[in-house]
This record gives sequence, structure tokens and C-alpha cells, in this order.
Amino acid sequence: MPKDQASPATLRVAIGQWSNAGVKPINQDFFGALVPEGSALALKGVVAAIADGITPSPVSHIAAETSVKALLTDYYATSDAETVKTAASKVIAATNSWLHAQSQHARQSNPDHGHICTLSALVLKARKGHLFHIGDSRVWRLSGETFEPLTEDHRVTLGGQSYLGRAMGLGHNVEIDYRSFDLAPGDIFVMTTDGVHEFWDMRAAARLLAGAAPGDAALAEAARAIGEEALGAGSDDNLTIQILRIEGLPDAGGADLLDGATQLPLIELPKPGDVLDGWRVIRPLHQNARSHVFLAEDAAHRRVALKFPALEMAQDPETRRRMMMEEWVARRLASPHLLSAPMAGARSGFYTVTDYVEGQSLRQWMHDHPKPKLEAVRAILEQVVRGMTHLHRREMLHQDIRPENILIDSEGTVKLIDFGSTYVSGVHEAAPDLDDPILGTMQYTAPEYFSGEPVSWQAELFSLGVIAYEMLSGDLPYGTTVSRVRSARDRMALRYRNLDLRDGMPDWVDLALERATNPDPTRRQTSLTEFVADLRRPSDDYVARNRRPLMARDPLTFWKSLSAFLALIVVILLVRLAS
Repeated sequence: MPKDQASPATLRVAIGQWSNAGVKPINQDFFGALVPEGSALALKGVVAAIADGITPSPVSHIAAETSVKALLTDYYATSDAETVKTAASKVIAATNSWLHAQSQHARQSNPDHGHICTLSALVLKARKGHLFHIGDSRVWRLSGETFEPLTEDHRVTLGGQSYLGRAMGLGHNVEIDYRSFDLAPGDIFVMTTDGVHEFWDMRAAARLLAGAAPGDAALAEAARAIGEEALGAGSDDNLTIQILRIEGLPDAGGADLLDGATQLPLIELPKPGDVLDGWRVIRPLHQNARSHVFLAEDAAHRRVALKFPALEMAQDPETRRRMMMEEWVARRLASPHLLSAPMAGARSGFYTVTDYVEGQSLRQWMHDHPKPKLEAVRAILEQVVRGMTHLHRREMLHQDIRPENILIDSEGTVKLIDFGSTYVSGVHEAAPDLDDPILGTMQYTAPEYFSGEPVSWQAELFSLGVIAYEMLSGDLPYGTTVSRVRSARDRMALRYRNLDLRDGMPDWVDLALERATNPDPTRRQTSLTEFVADLRRPSDDYVARNRRPLMARDPLTFWKSLSAFLALIVVILLVRLAS
């Protein structure tokens, strides 16, 4: 069980464990903990789990072992971009389905003979604890010299008999109790099965742990003493206890999430023909005040873009981190509509590697097509939405969606690029202080960023709506006024400029854009796919609104039309009277 004890900015945990079959012939309990190293510790955290099989089942010990081992291994195989809640819940749900299927395949008519067990798990990540609980194993936190229960037993009583109301493998789906809480140095968490906590002397156990010395050995001895005391007090079940103590926490800025990549030395810019770490440099692609980009290829002729920081920016830690995060994100994506990156080997210096996309930016395309056909606009936006949806499903927000960050390759495939500003939920958990309030380009950024309100995927819909509006009109729906928003009141004072409909463009297209760029996020489309659908046919709101009488949907137009009609009647009557 390796631990990173070297750095004070690292999560450090001491662990003590003890388990015994007690008076029973076999031990149906199972437990385990895993403390990874490096970025896995920062991005995934420490996992500890405990499971208790049910007595009537001859295979419940298999269920307990499977539940714990699956969580300890499969959790670390989930995406680093996901939150702890999402990643662990996926693993637990999948394991539950597998256990239930094993019982079904064995045609167990009695559920008490199936692959059934309890499961309680702790994930300690950065400065937060995450608890997952199913059944009647328990998790406690030591508070002074008493234990604070963090879980509630899932038991029901029928006809004087007590049964598990929730358990792993009991049904195809499982309901998981989840909670999160702040961690503090010195926090002690205790995980027990009922063979321990139904027979222990709680006060004596709390005093023992409160006075335990630092390190694993002291906690292991305390776990053994508490377990043996419960056994001596008459425990008639298997006994398992697992103790975790927080011995160090990272700061809110996080540990090195990128395994030291940002600390690589700066190197001279390469020249065409140079070979750098297996990449043969072909030619410069472009440069600006922030970076220099070169086209290169490997021995298999895979073409990539190598990006080096400009000399003026190279000493800025934030610039280096964001450059490396762009590659980190790209390596975790698999969509034809998102920039990807190869798995690179060891590097001799600081630079990033992403796949090379030969094509033009959407900005250039807009210059080349100042009056595009509506169908061409739809086709581009639909591909962008596919890429954005892939990002969002992995709990990421791009946060800098603009024409310059959308590329159209030589085959017409549209790709979203530049992940330097991307919000990654899993990284945010590990290092919340890394976030910046506004990272995108002002004219495409949703107003809720500027007003300091909560931001979701709907902010990305706003950016896409602005791009669609600009593609069709060459203008922006709110001009430059969005960047002057400072409050919710300012946000709601924004006034949309209706699209100048041309070439027979239907008015419901303008309504779709108005809705996508609404200053109120709750009034935008409920999904990205709904937005692109609204660009292809009238929305339900449009149809409903146009089915109402004109007086109901547009009273001003109704009265103006009626007044004009009455005025015309008066003129006709006057002409007839005069003749």
C-alpha cells in the first residue's frame, strides 16, 4: 500500500485494519484500502471500503470481496475528469448489476442465497471526504472522545424480523447514500461491520483512538484491540474494523496534478529537421505573444503540433499549467469533433503535443462566406454540438467557445480546439483555487460569468448561439454590452437585437437564436440538441404562440392593424359620401 509521505502538500493517511471470522466457520466480510502515488493521489484520492456478506448466503463472501475489489481497482480506471461522486457511483452501480445477474443466472429463487452484501466506502480526495453507503455496515468519525455516525442502517422490520432494505446485488439497480464533507488534519474515520459495532465499548474505543500515536502501526494495534474486545464481549458474527487518520492535507491550490510536467526545463525552439524526443520537426506553423507552434511527425508519420511557450510567458506558472492542461484534456477525449493528443513518452523539456489539424478556423470560413446558406450554418453547428456534448458528458466545460477555436479540416469535419480554459470537474475537486472567474473571449462569454452567478453547460449554449447569430448576420446579438454586466439586474436588462431575416430565412430561426442567447440561462433550450433541432424546424413554443389569436400573442400589432383597417373604412366612406 504505497504512500507519498514526502511532501507536506500531499494528502497523507495512516491506516489500521483488522478482521476475524469470530465464532463463524468462514469470514464473509471483506475490506481494503488503496493509497496511490503522484497525480492519481491528487486527482482520484485515497479509497477505503468495507463489505459484509449475509449469513444465509453461501456466496455472499464472494459478493463482499467483489464489491470491495471492484471499487479499489475500477474507480482508478474511471476518467480523471469526473467527480468522485460520478466515478464511484458508476463503479458501484456496475458491480451491483453484475452481482444481481450472477444470482439470476444461478436461478436463485431465494434472494437470501444470492450474491448479496453491504458496502460502505470512503474516498478522501484533496481536502474533501466522500462517503458511499449501502446496507448496515457503518462509518464513524471520531469527535473528541465520542463517535459521530456518518451512515444510517438500511434495515426494515417485518413481522418482528429485521431485514436489509438495501444491499449490493439485491436488485438490478441500487440506491446509494452519498454525502461529502470537509477534512481536517487529525480526523479519524472508523469503518465497522455489525460484528464489531453491536458489541464494542464505544467510549473505550473512542478513548483508545484519541490517544493513538501517529502511523499505521498504532492504528493497526488499535483496530486489533477494538475487534478483540468486541469478540470477547460476545460477538456472534464476523468482525471487521478499518481505521483511517488524516495526517496531512494539500493546500487548496492542489498538489502537482500533472506529475511534474510543468516543472520540465525550458529548451531552445527547434529548427526544421531537428528530432526532439522522437518527433521530427517539419516547419513552424505560427507564433504569437504567448507561444510558438511547430508541425512535426513521428516514425509512423503521425503529424502533431508541438507548442512551446514564448520567452515572455515561459516563467509564468499559470501559463505553463494551462498549456499542459490543454494536452491533458485532449488525451482524455475520443471524438472526431474534438482535438485529440497522442500518448507521448518522456520529454527533454517543456512543450505540449497535440494532433495536427489541417484546415481553416471558423473565423476564416466566416470571412470567406459572409452570406452563408442556412443549411451550411446548420451543418457546422451540429458538428460543434457533437463535440461539446462529448465534453459535457465527461463533466467538462470548454469555457472559450469562439470562431477562432473551431477548425474545419480539408474533409469538412469540424473540430473544437484549445482546451487551455477548460473547466474539469475532477480537477476542480482536487484544486478549487485553480479556477479563474472569466476565461473566455468577452463577446462570446455568457453574462452569468460577468454577474458572478452559477455557471453550467447553458453558458456554452449562449456562446454557440452568439456564433450562430454572427455567422448569419455578421454581427453580435447584444453588441459589446454583455461584458459590462456586473449583476443579475444588468444581465436581465440586456436586449436582444432581432436578426435581419434575408433570402426568405424563416422567422423561427431568429426565435431559436433569441432563446439560445437569452440573458436568463433557465429560458434557454434544455439541451444543445434541442437548439440545433430548433434551427431545423419551428419549436413547440413558436407553433403554440402562432396558434393563438393575434390579439393574444401581439396585442400592439393587433390594435395597430385594427386601427389601420378602421381608418381605411372611414376613408372609403368619406369618398363615397363626397361622390
